Amino acid sequence: MKILADYQGRQVRLTDKRLAHILERPEMASMEAAIQAALLHPEVVRRSRTDSAVYLYYRYYEKTIVGDKWLCVVVKYLENDAFIITAYLTDKLKQEEQVWPSL
Repeated sequence: MKILADYQGRQVRLTDKRLAHILERPEMASMEAAIQAALLHPEVVRRSRTDSAVYLYYRYYEKTIVGDKWLCVVVKYLENDAFIITAYLTDKLKQEEQVWPSL
């Protein structure tokens, strides 16, 4: 298990099983360091509309193996725990409530 930090210095767990699941997708195979970078230095952070404890961290990457894409890292924050649910590449940001940078 890895303990990563988000842009606010909060600890976020990434279990070996979850990391393996994320990296088994061919487009994500070389993105392990990018996951950490997206948490620590996101360009945009949005809160899920369906679960207020879930946040989506976005960072843009040029020239991934599937082209220029946003990396989205999905994190759930509980009272005494935070963990990565998933991470994926996408063409556009979800239209959720933006929490950082503030508008």
